[in-house]
Amino acid sequence: MIELNYRAMDRNRPAKSYVVLALVVLVVEGFAAYVTLGAVGFAWLTGASIALLTPLLLLSSRSWSRVGADGITICWGLGHGRTYPWHEIRWIDVRETKGQGSSSYAVRMFLEGGRRRSLPGLYRSDMHPAPDFDEQFQRVVNWWELSTDQTARVRPLKQFRDQLTPTVIGLVVVPVAVVVVAAVAIVILAPH
Repeated sequence: MIELNYRAMDRNRPAKSYVVLALVVLVVEGFAAYVTLGAVGFAWLTGASIALLTPLLLLSSRSWSRVGADGITICWGLGHGRTYPWHEIRWIDVRETKGQGSSSYAVRMFLEGGRRRSLPGLYRSDMHPAPDFDEQFQRVVNWWELSTDQTARVRPLKQFRDQLTPTVIGLVVVPVAVVVVAAVAIVILAPH
């Protein structure tokens, strides 16, 4: 079979509508920052934003996955990546993450020790549409099935962390935060 390479910079182009929206928001926020902070404050804010975002964008664009005879190699932007041999990979599936009315999908592998790893370059969302995502996922699964014995393929049991979606976390964190803030406010405002 042909080795599969998935480079994030080649596969995950943002949707034009999201790029236009982001540029409009940046221009409006930049104008508001210039009016509020003045030229020097605006320059500091712009410089700090660039200093924070540039490394993240570089790492993101340099991430990749390779599927071949030796296994699956993933790299998150630094170094040569790490290869997970086929005999260590117990299951491959797609994780769906829902939030704010949209969903994103990422291919992930389950390793024999219970660890999970997402494959960089193989994901789909509204912001990063990948029309061939399902086909590419099936190609990875085909490699896995041809390279492993059927008895070595074990679907992992659902764990607690599988149920932690952004919505569930929000439903837990917000009430806890409200209770903590209310308790602090009562303690501070209580007559001494």
